[in-house]
Amino acid sequence: MYANGIGIVKICDRLSKEQILPPSVYAFKTTGSKSGKPDLTRPYHWVQTTVRKMLSNQEYVGDTVNFKTYSKSNKLKKRLKNDPENILIFKDTHEAIIDRKTFELVQKHFAGRKRPDKQGEMDKYAGYLFCGECGSRLYLHRGKTIKPENNVFQCGGYQTRSTDCTAHYIRENVLDQIVLHNLKTVTAYAREQPEEFYAMATQNGEAQAKKFYATAEREKVQIEKRIKELDNIIRCLYEDRVTGRITPERYDTMASGYEQEQAELRQKLTSITERISGMDMRERCIQEFMNKAKSYVEMPKLTPELLRVFIRRIEVYEKPEKYSRNCGNPIVIHYAFQLPEQNGMPTIEKVMLPIPKTA
Repeated sequence: MYANGIGIVKICDRLSKEQILPPSVYAFKTTGSKSGKPDLTRPYHWVQTTVRKMLSNQEYVGDTVNFKTYSKSNKLKKRLKNDPENILIFKDTHEAIIDRKTFELVQKHFAGRKRPDKQGEMDKYAGYLFCGECGSRLYLHRGKTIKPENNVFQCGGYQTRSTDCTAHYIRENVLDQIVLHNLKTVTAYAREQPEEFYAMATQNGEAQAKKFYATAEREKVQIEKRIKELDNIIRCLYEDRVTGRITPERYDTMASGYEQEQAELRQKLTSITERISGMDMRERCIQEFMNKAKSYVEMPKLTPELLRVFIRRIEVYEKPEKYSRNCGNPIVIHYAFQLPEQNGMPTIEKVMLPIPKTA
């Protein structure tokens, strides 16, 4: 629900209406535990902090998270939140009940603006929209006296004066039109011309990708073979040293050279493995994007679900003519099939539409 743009207050209301037991009451009814201070007079009452904690619980995606809290002394009962660098996370230790992609999407929303409007709806662009110049988030401005069609986004760096950026003023409905038009174009391209789309998404085309795989796998086998050979050489040298066939000084000189070569080969092997993993991930992202494009043919309006499924990041640039009401903001859209290192290469197209004149 949260990933689709429903705010925490509205989620609480829905859970209460459907008579879903909150964790504290459920624990009391099943185990008799009162550690969560269950309110038995209102057994179906949900509070925002409970939902917020559930939405950020990484254990739901199958991970074990250790050392989230610590104590300054064994004499003190109070537990303090640990710094992120001191928390240990072990991935995929148990069965997940939430897929990792949806979980990460929700965390992106938390990183952006989290305040829902009076209808309990979230800013659908939270976690997606950024300033093209300074990299700050763009924040939505709305209010009781502002008509929905006049809601606008502005650069967060400009608002807080934390950067020397400009406002990057753009209306929400105009941004919706640009993103939706571009999304329809890209998904139609993926559906109707899958081979061309695949070649574009892989940048160098399928032939180049196959060539890379063949070369990388062959090089990987050769490196692994040489690393094993060096292990045998170093072991033989050590036996020669123990038996006295070579001096300790000679052993140190020869062994250090082989160990240096081995370290360089291991580093090269890691680099090749990471590149292969990156290609595999790109392949999965492209295929998933093409499959989703077949499922979402009708797109009457831009929804949080469409953003979640197809888009990774949106960048808004300042108008070429500052303060102009006829000149639009250049918009760059990074899609889900593009890995982070592909930023800007290619992003299908850079779209520029005029902002309608206002009274």
